[in-house]
Amino acid sequence: MSLSEQFDQMEDLHPIDVVETIAEHHEWEFSRVADDQIAMAIDGQWRTYSITLAWSDYDETLRLICSFEMDPPEHRLGELYEVLNHTNDQCWAGAFTYWATQKLMVYRYGLVLTGGQSASPEQINTLIDVAVRSSERYYPAFQLVGWSEQSPAQALQVAIAEAYGRA
Repeated sequence: MSLSEQFDQMEDLHPIDVVETIAEHHEWEFSRVADDQIAMAIDGQWRTYSITLAWSDYDETLRLICSFEMDPPEHRLGELYEVLNHTNDQCWAGAFTYWATQKLMVYRYGLVLTGGQSASPEQINTLIDVAVRSSERYYPAFQLVGWSEQSPAQALQVAIAEAYGRA
């Protein structure tokens, strides 16, 4: 059964209710932070990713933040920001940023649903999947730039090579 078939009347559902159902379906650890916000933990190959989705009535946007801890050496921050710029050039949906104060790498995306539109469960599931896959894909590049003294170009070759498969 598809995710959409689990919902009878989509237009009446709050987007965070849909996210909660998806989290239950995948058996992800989650917490309903508020009526308009949910936080989840999703295990990946490299780490466990903290994912928060929040609905804003004001601008009719479903916001996703996928974060993981990263504390690179201070002297490598310039290279980290450079690899982030190159990474974001390759990301068609969403973007990465580094929150130095919190020591978090963050992938962000906002799904605008103006005019009373609603996102399907498949769209929301894909939104979450893309966030985790993008984090998994670029995590090694961020690590290589931070701790192995590799250049951003060399580190990105690892992420690009991942697109062709695994050995």
